[in-house]
Amino acid sequence: MRYYQFSFRGESHLGVETSDDTLYDLTSANPHASDLFALLRAASLMGVSLDHVARQVIDRGISSTFSIEEIHENSAKETHGPKFELPFLPPEVWAAGVTYESSMFERQAESDTPDVYGKVYTADRPEIFFKATPSRLSGPYGEVGIRADSTWNVPEPELAFVLFDGRVAGYTCGNDMSSRQIEGENPLYIPQAKVYDKSCAIGPCFATIEAVGDPQALSVHLSIERGGNEAFSGETSTSAMFRDCEYIADWLQRHNAVPDGTTVVTGTGVIPTMEFTLAEGDVVHIEVENIGRLTNTVVVV
Repeated sequence: MRYYQFSFRGESHLGVETSDDTLYDLTSANPHASDLFALLRAASLMGVSLDHVARQVIDRGISSTFSIEEIHENSAKETHGPKFELPFLPPEVWAAGVTYESSMFERQAESDTPDVYGKVYTADRPEIFFKATPSRLSGPYGEVGIRADSTWNVPEPELAFVLFDGRVAGYTCGNDMSSRQIEGENPLYIPQAKVYDKSCAIGPCFATIEAVGDPQALSVHLSIERGGNEAFSGETSTSAMFRDCEYIADWLQRHNAVPDGTTVVTGTGVIPTMEFTLAEGDVVHIEVENIGRLTNTVVVV
């Protein structure tokens, strides 16, 4: 099942997709079902799945339903009515780099020290770095940033997984915003190339393991609009990942305890050409199969 957080009449609600385009308001059925982590904690205590807890709330409660498409429209146009929020608020966001061969080649092309990318791609230890705190994170239809001190900026469309009780609990779409200029100058600048205001977005929902299926067989699509026209489009598959989600999750948590809800973006295989850079006002769409579409507008920070 897929879970969405949305605002309605000034309050935040958790909803679950019960059929095509139908969102069941779990919070109005049971006030304790207020957010994703509340349900995950309940499921963990009961020793059952998240979907089992959601179905119990649905079976026992009477609630409103909404059209998911209408909420997308409300969120995009900022009209009255329910609007999507961050599907959950991760305490930490981490990222894995150079997980696709295409990413390795692009990093080598942009860098004055290309050898490091080839070495990390083939090494047992993956590249994992801290990406965002909650204050740096955006949700569906929010803003993502490009640095004012960088002349070459790109989005990175990525599958993201969410950890709970030390295990992968589900997935969402991620946008790992990146300054290729800053990282290209020196790999040691990667914290500045990757971590800054509005440097990451996730959403539109949290999809369970059952809803996603095989996480290493999902199409990932990126499109960028500029002035109402498509400025870039590209697609890949998570089957091209050199390291899978479980491998990355294992390495992240070696000698490094992370809190429940920690989210990890898993690297990109879709990279705009070297001639392309984002501009203020661009609209970035990231779509991951079986999860949904994440849309954000670019601002200069």
